[in-house]
Amino acid sequence: MTTWISRVDEAPARPGPLHGLRFAVKDNIDVAGVPTTAGDPRRTVVAAEHAPVVDRLVRAGAVVVGKTNLDQYATGLVGTRSPYGACRSVLSDEHVSGGSSSGSAVAVARGEVDFALGTDTAGSGRVPAAFNGIVGIKPSKGLVSTRGVVPACRTLDCVTVFARDVTTARAAYEQMVGYDAEDPYARRLEQRPVPATCTIGVPDLPLDLDPEHAAAWAEALTEAEALGEVRRIDVRQFLEAAQLLYSGPWLAERWLAFGDALDDDAAVDPTVRFIVRDGASLTAADAFAGLTRLAELARRTEAAWAEVDVLLLPVTPGHPSLAEVAADPVGVNGRLGTFTNMTNLLDLCAIAVPGPARPDGLPFGVQLLAPAGGDDLLAELGARWCGEPGLGVTPPAAGERDTVLLAVAGAHLSGQPLNPALVSHGATLVSTTRTARDYRMFLVDGPLPRPGLTRLPKPAPAPGRGIEVEVWQLPVSELGGFATTVGAPLALGPVELADGSEVLGFVCTADAARVERDITSHGAWRDYLASREGPRDGRASWRRFGYWASVALRRGW
Repeated sequence: MTTWISRVDEAPARPGPLHGLRFAVKDNIDVAGVPTTAGDPRRTVVAAEHAPVVDRLVRAGAVVVGKTNLDQYATGLVGTRSPYGACRSVLSDEHVSGGSSSGSAVAVARGEVDFALGTDTAGSGRVPAAFNGIVGIKPSKGLVSTRGVVPACRTLDCVTVFARDVTTARAAYEQMVGYDAEDPYARRLEQRPVPATCTIGVPDLPLDLDPEHAAAWAEALTEAEALGEVRRIDVRQFLEAAQLLYSGPWLAERWLAFGDALDDDAAVDPTVRFIVRDGASLTAADAFAGLTRLAELARRTEAAWAEVDVLLLPVTPGHPSLAEVAADPVGVNGRLGTFTNMTNLLDLCAIAVPGPARPDGLPFGVQLLAPAGGDDLLAELGARWCGEPGLGVTPPAAGERDTVLLAVAGAHLSGQPLNPALVSHGATLVSTTRTARDYRMFLVDGPLPRPGLTRLPKPAPAPGRGIEVEVWQLPVSELGGFATTVGAPLALGPVELADGSEVLGFVCTADAARVERDITSHGAWRDYLASREGPRDGRASWRRFGYWASVALRRGW
């Protein structure tokens, strides 16, 4: 079984919330120094930099270990459409692993990594999870950057995460999320409050499931009652929308993405070519007809969301064998998307979790779905379903927020000496981003090395790229006490981020912004510190870190 397409030398883990966790990356997502093949061996151009989602994870302390196999060009739900070899379920050599994120799911299920990145356009972040007994989170569209990802359907693609438990998957997800102003499909999305009690919708009609799947599904319906009130609803519009993905104009989007790569008979999977080539003949009229039909179906699904908080469905109707896929590669694959294809079309988020095992011992997966912005709710319910402690992701209701966002750029960053003081005040890391372009960073005086930010006066030019910052969420009740630890020439003041939002941050007074101490060119405090270390043994910096951390804790900084 070919799980890996390439392996990489494991770099030392950075300090951070994911410190030391090892992860794999589906080989349609860029990893610096490695070709991104998308399952096509002809693609040999080495990626110059990490995709933003990979970069965010690395900066949070996780370590990339390699690139994983996939259905070529992320077109498939089976895991067999790859010139690098077919993947199989970890629980049966005779059954498919699911795709297209096949290698990523298998690497997690076999314990080779702690978590792995996949993508999900039609279900590729959930079907392999179901077929390997693990967890798969498909975020709301636009929450996780898709820059640096070889597109399948650009308007629908999502980067997903696999793990063996919801807690680990969620920890990775929290670092993956962040608005990317350079991604045209990125968006800011407020999370819906998590209700005290939840209503779970289930289909009001018989589902066309294989007998072994049907037995597991019946048991899952009983287990769902532990999550809240179970209510039967009409899901026909959801299932009809799922049929549009490959029978409607979205095939043209796949053709646009990689149709020019389909000419080489030796390199392209014949089933991928057979499916995608029809996209070349679709017209603009077909596209608008498809969009109109989708809008009609989406409007009809609104009635369901007025009744329930989440929708519970099987991930797939069955678990086919390799032989069944070989005998009918298009038909069997198409059936696997019955309950997943509509998710991105209807702008839903989803989490796949292991359900009751089938009578034959093969894994069975269920998925919880919610409208965009329901990611926190799904994570909480997914954790409860799996018997894990609640994740405590309930956000405060609108108008009742009791936290403030704080941007830190230096000694309070994750792994830096004053970070324990920030955490001791109840702060939690939200994201890593950059300031607006017209900020400069200066080395300022104090009991330990630290930077201060100053904004250029308007209308000065803004040639920079902004300063890297971490955004932390701090209880309002702790803000006053924390502010008393901030000594001159630093103060807390408004800082504009790259996405135009404004938060509190560490700014320095004008007299401390001395030209000879301008370190803006480094772009980030950690990069400045690294430049001071040079090629020397990094253990010295860790000894200094340990010293200052102990001082900070003793003095309550």
